[in-house]
Amino acid sequence: MAVFDKISRRILEILQRDGRITNSELATRVGIPATSMSDRLRRLQREGVILSYGARLDPQKLGLEMLVFIQIKLDKTTPQVFEKFKKAVQTTPEVIECHMVAGGLDYLVKTRFHAMEEYRRFLGDVIMSWPGVIETRTYVVMEELKNDGPLKIAG
Repeated sequence: MAVFDKISRRILEILQRDGRITNSELATRVGIPATSMSDRLRRLQREGVILSYGARLDPQKLGLEMLVFIQIKLDKTTPQVFEKFKKAVQTTPEVIECHMVAGGLDYLVKTRFHAMEEYRRFLGDVIMSWPGVIETRTYVVMEELKNDGPLKIAG
């Protein structure tokens, strides 16, 4: 785990909330010269701490009201099955996130859809065609309580 000084922690906290902030505004808010800010940002990007910049979109405005989590169980847990499964997931645009998890099932997938009919087709046509899938459990979210949590930066 990387350890960050107070300035780097503050930079990362601000960027998680406002990725469009200018370097000069960020430098002012953190209290360092703009040239030092540029150097710090380049270092954080080079070290892979800052992965990318992007816009958070409102799924409701895009008609993607239905948030679904799917637990998936594989028939075998071998490196070959894991690799084939990984390739299938990574080439499926409907998958927002996918995580290997401990417990009774193997993976947790996060997706969004316009309606239940669209999800049912996805489950039958896509997920059940992925290598090794033998069981799924679906959880449709009724209410999102928090989905914008910034990461806590360790000191």
